[in-house]
Amino acid sequence: MYLYDQIDQRLVEERVAQFREQTRRYLAGELSEDDFRALRLRNGLYIQRHAPMLRISVPYGLLASRQLRMLARIAREYDKGYGHFTTRQNIQFNWPKLEQVPDILALLATVQMHAIQTSGNCIRNVTADHLAGVAPDEVEDPRPWCEYVRQWATLHPEFSFLPRKFKIAITGSPQDRAASKVHDIGLHLVRNERGEVGFEVLVGGGLGRAPMIGHVIREFLPKEDLLSYLEAILRVYNLEGRRDNIHKARIKVLVKSLGPEKFRELVEAEWQASRDTAPQFDAAEFERIKRCFAPPPYETLVDEDVLSGRPAEFRNWYQRNTRRHKVPGYRVVFLSLKSPTRPPGDITHTELDRVADLADQYSFGLVRSTHDQNLLFADVRQRDLFELWQALKEIDLATPNIGTLTDMICCPGLDFCALANATSIPIAKQINERFDDLDYLYDLGDIELKMSGCMNACGHHHVGHIGILGVDKNGEEWYQITIGGSSSGQDASLGQVIGPSVPHAEVAATIERILNVYLEEREEGERFIDTVRRIGIKPFKERVYAPAHQAA
Repeated sequence: MYLYDQIDQRLVEERVAQFREQTRRYLAGELSEDDFRALRLRNGLYIQRHAPMLRISVPYGLLASRQLRMLARIAREYDKGYGHFTTRQNIQFNWPKLEQVPDILALLATVQMHAIQTSGNCIRNVTADHLAGVAPDEVEDPRPWCEYVRQWATLHPEFSFLPRKFKIAITGSPQDRAASKVHDIGLHLVRNERGEVGFEVLVGGGLGRAPMIGHVIREFLPKEDLLSYLEAILRVYNLEGRRDNIHKARIKVLVKSLGPEKFRELVEAEWQASRDTAPQFDAAEFERIKRCFAPPPYETLVDEDVLSGRPAEFRNWYQRNTRRHKVPGYRVVFLSLKSPTRPPGDITHTELDRVADLADQYSFGLVRSTHDQNLLFADVRQRDLFELWQALKEIDLATPNIGTLTDMICCPGLDFCALANATSIPIAKQINERFDDLDYLYDLGDIELKMSGCMNACGHHHVGHIGILGVDKNGEEWYQITIGGSSSGQDASLGQVIGPSVPHAEVAATIERILNVYLEEREEGERFIDTVRRIGIKPFKERVYAPAHQAA
């Protein structure tokens, strides 16, 4: 993983000292609420429903065991004993005391972590495929490019006050596991007809009030032109993006209003005009960064039969929670943060400490956070899988449900967020209680359920195979259901609303009626999303809103 040099470390430490003084001045009444708001947002600090919330950056989702132990300490000493992993691969703490946040940031700096640009109208955490570097289908490891972009974007003076927040995702595989098509910029490492590796560039994706799928504005960009092209995109957005209406300020709205072709023309013109002054590719610096992501010291192994003689519970876990590795004798292991006993994405301080120990023992001291709010060990020897499974069971991280209905994405909702209209965590609990039969879940196959407590769509409900959106109706919590969404690769699509919202108590029952239609209508080997696309939403709508089931 990337290790700070002296410049990196000094920057982070100076930012901590700066924010400590800003916090002191605010608490002493020397800074107004409005003045402090812009400063705290630059350091990942929100004011939520009950307390401040601190969002900590985890670039491209990669964490070392020493960093996990520091997160555990912060959860234990400065929060209520747990943290929450997000869809941007970051971690959030929901209960820090404002006056202690500078102390938290100082501790993070000792393990090369920070909260810079995890909020505010700037370039946010750069995300990546959680299987980067180990996926068998990978064109090239995207993580060095993520780090290259992160360094360029951090405190960039021209892009520190954009019209709105800005998100970039980079993938290196044909299978898009980073939801890049619903990002402001999605970058796909691809190979052209001459065998050269470069980037396919998509712009204008995003969720929230006006969900949109990104548009390809360049089919092939030479790698050495990446930063100059990103600057051209950001300059067009900075100049043309709206600042008079927060709901129309994202780049997706600009791309839609201009049209993708006109936007592309503006970017190409800006790019050509600024080539001489734009950042030039520094091959030596990139090679320095790339060396940080060299493969670990793999052993020379062969693939093994690890299932013979093992209990069915282990075989289920192997099937659902592990994936093929590009190196023989190794396997990728998901740690499910979606057991029925926890809010999706949550992890306790004791679990963080134990995961750090297991990472040291089984996966070269590294762990990754995923877009789907789970963790994973990327490099586990196959012969260690059974022993690791037993250890994960002891800390409730071995629920064999990755990719199933209960492996749901879920925002914190009204329980924490000041913007939410409805709760999300109790709905997740309701769904877990209703669909607690693993055989039933396995029969349903791969289903992506995603849930948000408001239109900001932090839970990505628009691109769930089944999406759930909390809405407020005269002070009561209701839920709008969509089906047919997807964030994956060529299949990326927005879900369609099936009808009127349903009350809080009826959400799980409504999902069950939807699933019953799928079970009746599916063809051999057909996934839920494929059935929806084949038969349309009408049969689902008719079942959900049949007279016997209509909401009052």
